[in-house]
Amino acid sequence: MGEIIAVANQKGGVGKTTTAVNLAASLALAEKNILLIDFDPQSNATTSLGFNRSDIEFDIYHVLMGSKKLSQIIRETEMPHMYLAPSNIGLVGLEKEFYDKKTNGRELLLKKRIQEIENLYDYIIIDSPPALGPLTINALSAADSVIIPIQCEFFALEGLAQLLSTVKLLQEHINPNLKIKGFLPTMYSTQNNLSKQVFADLSQHFGSKLFKNADAKENPYIIIPRSVKLAESPSFGKPILLYDVKSNGSIAYQNLAQSILRGA
Repeated sequence: MGEIIAVANQKGGVGKTTTAVNLAASLALAEKNILLIDFDPQSNATTSLGFNRSDIEFDIYHVLMGSKKLSQIIRETEMPHMYLAPSNIGLVGLEKEFYDKKTNGRELLLKKRIQEIENLYDYIIIDSPPALGPLTINALSAADSVIIPIQCEFFALEGLAQLLSTVKLLQEHINPNLKIKGFLPTMYSTQNNLSKQVFADLSQHFGSKLFKNADAKENPYIIIPRSVKLAESPSFGKPILLYDVKSNGSIAYQNLAQSILRGA
């Protein structure tokens, strides 16, 4: 059985989708079978991999509603060993259709749908929306672990306590196996003193939960840099590995994948 990893942070613009897409691609590069579940109504992970939302008839919303099985919506991507369960704006209807009705077991809906295919993949990566609503709760309830991207900018740690509190509640009441896999500093600039200060704060409070780079000679932690290439690659419908494999952003995500493969 593969590991299910949610990428979550209720704060938007922290590199969450960038992390989900490029971690999935980097794990696929290591010849692991990867399923990326786009669980965000904005469907940025779907478009980042070159899919046109208007061309997709069935997506994760239809799976949650029970009209399709997860296996029926999965798409191959340009990256070998990497597959996508696409999303669309209709996913916003999940909150109204299920939570207004107070459906029993609603927090475990995604988990139940994943059970059909979870043995087929080494890793299942879930890109969750930037909110602590029902979709993120479903993602965390289905996951074995969560990666929390944190941008190295002002207000970076704002709201983190609420996310950690939600994780703790889920551990106590719904998903006792959920673990924080690690905090991932993103959008780091070596020219920016604020980036350095935010990273210093992160390493002080969460040093044991930062991902380690075994090959690093100086800074042992994995940090995702602010990168033009990383920002450009979604507009070309490609993960950074296929857009510019030698860029510093590509190397950082490959290091993250290796850290996860090592169990670090």
